[in-house]
Amino acid sequence: MKSMNPVVHFELPAGDSNRMTAFYEKSFGWQMQKMGEEMGNYVVVTTTRVDETGRPVTPGAINGGIFPVTTGMPPQHPSLVIAVEDIYLSAKQVAGNGGQLLGEPVNIPGVGMYVSFIDTEGNRLSILQPTMVSPGIAL
Repeated sequence: MKSMNPVVHFELPAGDSNRMTAFYEKSFGWQMQKMGEEMGNYVVVTTTRVDETGRPVTPGAINGGIFPVTTGMPPQHPSLVIAVEDIYLSAKQVAGNGGQLLGEPVNIPGVGMYVSFIDTEGNRLSILQPTMVSPGIAL
């Protein structure tokens, strides 16, 4: 059986990151870590306990992030992040199978190589070649 690339992260756009983080903290007890301007005001969202590598310990659970809505960008909707073994090969496959890459892979320090894409149905998703892969993630 061919190995599958797992969904490892979710992302939510926010018009008001402070209001959104407060909503999810109060409604679901999620923990928020604001990354600051140097990281595009991204907010790391923890929805489940993690191990020493930062990966969820509960099978099937994922963590995520909140990013500010940016005018002039493609439509910004909730999306999923798929972990891949080779981001350049996966990006080539996405484009070759009818997807549209939204730029080139970029390095997120301590996280890995990342690029977003639009699938054949107009959904925005992303792929990530993690810097560190925990034993629970089979790539």
